[in-house]
Amino acid sequence: MNRAKALICIITPILLAYMLNTKFGDTPPILKFLNPFTGFWQNAESNMITANKKIALKGAYDKIDILFDDRMIPHVFAQNDHDVYYAQGYVTAMHRLWQMDFQTRFAAGRISEVVGKKAIEVDRYQRRMGMVYGAENSLKGMMEDPKAKEMILAYTAGINDYIHSLSRANLPLEYKLLDFKPEDWTPIKCALLLKQMSAVLAMGSDEFYMTNILKKFGPEITKDLFPDYPFKEDPIIPVGTKWDFTPLPIPPIPKGYTEMLTGNVQTKQKIEGIGSNNWAVSGAKTASGYPILANDPHLDLTLPSIWYQIQLHAPGLNSYGVSLPGAPGIIIGFNQNIAWGVTNVAADVLDFYQIKFKDNTHKNYWYNNEWKNTSQRLEKIKIRGSADEIDTVYYTHQGPVVYFQKPNYSKASNVPVGNALRWIAHDKSNELMTFYYLNRGKNYTDYRKALTFYTAPAQNFVFASADNDIAITPNGKFPLKWKDQGKFILDGSDPGNDWHGWIPASQNPTVKNPPRNFVSSANQSSTDTTYPYYINWEFSPYERGKRINDRLTTMTKANVDSMRNLQSDSYSIIAENLLPYILPLVDSTQLNATQKEALHLTTKWNKFFEAKEVAASIFDLWNKRLNYDIWDDEFTIANIPMRYPSRDRTIELIQKDPNSKWFDNVKTSQKETLKDLVNESFKFTCDSLERKYGAIGKNWNWGKVKNTNVPHLAKIPGFGSKKLLIGGGKSTVNALSESNGPSWRMVIELGKTPKGHGVYPGGQSGNPGSPFYDNMIDTWAEGKLYDLFFMQSPDDKSGKIISHYKISKK
Repeated sequence: MNRAKALICIITPILLAYMLNTKFGDTPPILKFLNPFTGFWQNAESNMITANKKIALKGAYDKIDILFDDRMIPHVFAQNDHDVYYAQGYVTAMHRLWQMDFQTRFAAGRISEVVGKKAIEVDRYQRRMGMVYGAENSLKGMMEDPKAKEMILAYTAGINDYIHSLSRANLPLEYKLLDFKPEDWTPIKCALLLKQMSAVLAMGSDEFYMTNILKKFGPEITKDLFPDYPFKEDPIIPVGTKWDFTPLPIPPIPKGYTEMLTGNVQTKQKIEGIGSNNWAVSGAKTASGYPILANDPHLDLTLPSIWYQIQLHAPGLNSYGVSLPGAPGIIIGFNQNIAWGVTNVAADVLDFYQIKFKDNTHKNYWYNNEWKNTSQRLEKIKIRGSADEIDTVYYTHQGPVVYFQKPNYSKASNVPVGNALRWIAHDKSNELMTFYYLNRGKNYTDYRKALTFYTAPAQNFVFASADNDIAITPNGKFPLKWKDQGKFILDGSDPGNDWHGWIPASQNPTVKNPPRNFVSSANQSSTDTTYPYYINWEFSPYERGKRINDRLTTMTKANVDSMRNLQSDSYSIIAENLLPYILPLVDSTQLNATQKEALHLTTKWNKFFEAKEVAASIFDLWNKRLNYDIWDDEFTIANIPMRYPSRDRTIELIQKDPNSKWFDNVKTSQKETLKDLVNESFKFTCDSLERKYGAIGKNWNWGKVKNTNVPHLAKIPGFGSKKLLIGGGKSTVNALSESNGPSWRMVIELGKTPKGHGVYPGGQSGNPGSPFYDNMIDTWAEGKLYDLFFMQSPDDKSGKIISHYKISKK
């Protein structure tokens, strides 16, 4: 008995120590996490800031000054290019190390290493889409250029010198929660981050859905419901712009291009994509006589922010703006002479090819009337708490064959089985040089030179200069395609379906100093139908672009407030187009008291999606339900994934063809009319809102219904923002939804001394225990901007400096 007691006394503390120091599921090791010397307590930051600090670093070539202003934004002053990017890597890691680590792990398909088997399908998807393969090719392009190589190696060295300075106590909080440690940074991680941006902005693909629609309805109906150009449009390059080049011959259309093959798999309503706005106004329209440029890229909102503010100063360089944590240089910003910004083009640079394999070994595929060999890429996926998994991915000359069996993973829903993926992000590229030259640019010529280096994701680069030039260019490396190539799945055995060359960079659509004295983009069609090349058959709807252009057309003596107010504009062109046609169809005699009140509020609504508007909530859900009522009966078929026709085509039907056959619900015996659908959808909307929010009143306010918030990047509870009661909607200029919206608002006034203004919904620090974690959210939510301190030297007194790091060579 005494031996048993002794054994229990020995084993119990050992087991307890093991349990308290081991991660189980999502629970961190309790003792490690609560340890007062190395646990989460060490992540609480004081409001007291170290005013001055001297640091000796082995990676520095010369002295470097890093000055932090009152929002903890670093202003880096270096004596050479190496040191400016070295310091950028160091200071970005100091504030955002876990974010950089997590994002690149996600891109590389390495989340299972941290959280175990529950992330295995995420990791397989990333590997099978060729993310690492593309990053390896992109890195080759970067390392072949001496300037890009210096940038990436210096940036990497700065990150690693910061990592090596950390003790367990200093690790970011998320490492302690998830119980893992940072690994050394490598150049491939910089490339992976840029590939992830390509995936976010250009991985959406409709050809699987469109091929099923073609097979179900035939070419005539498909062409009618999914036209190649919208009936309402206000393109980025103004209508009538002349093309001053001789276009290359377009590849011939293969005979069998409509004979598509596909597998089977749910229905997709076309969801508003990631949107962004940018514009530049010439001095003819401004109070100062100099151009003003504005940009607000709309992305998923997260804490930490997707962007990191920084100023970089070295010989030949003085640039301020936002960078991507994990990549050197400034992506959106300004310098003494120019300003630039970006929105997504949505170019068709991702195609699927149906592959005919010789047998189930998948070692040979049929191409150009002969059998070709596939290559194999073995993806080793490490899984925390389990054995490693080897996933074999087969590649044809087009790219990876993503799936042979459909996984249970939502992102894979638009990926056809047995198809090879041709994606521009797999190609060798060197986007870093675009930003290297933009950061140092002086004029329009420098802007055009910088764009020639850019591959993907295709962006609408807006430009303004102190020389009073403005311009915009839908820019990227665009395949030279025949019209609609990639609208449907392509036959992988026919060489005529391959990409055949590229649109010359000099012939990408562009406009400089147009007569209307402004340029703008909001992800709508790049051009009118006179542009000789095919970029894509469908872009984002036109409403945001239309509203921006209407406002800029009438604008005179514009200033920073004019631009800031336009960025926060919440007027709905959709409501303007739709309400006059559907409100008269509502039968008020068939409504209950709540529905009548809702109809009254919607009738007198001014069509602005303001936070306190009840009618905005009603219209938003009404429009969604009406769209569902029109299309769901025909376009929801089990095991045949399709998508609905566009909003543009739907509104065109309502306005021009109110007796269309598409308004009838084919699943019922009676024949429904547009009026029937309008009334059903309106009643459904009111009943749904009443069930969820109670009696009609303040709880129906748009700000409450929309529920805008900024969640933590890894969705860790308690690390996100509060609920933000603000206006805007996905189709308005202030394109806000629950957790997607303006990730960075910037307005730059050009002139002899440029003035910058900007804000993002977060803060500089990635540490939830820091006062600089989310300190800018309220200013962002109010639609206000901070002045950006564009310092000229370390001694510049305009910067409101609170801390100064003096770095010397170790």
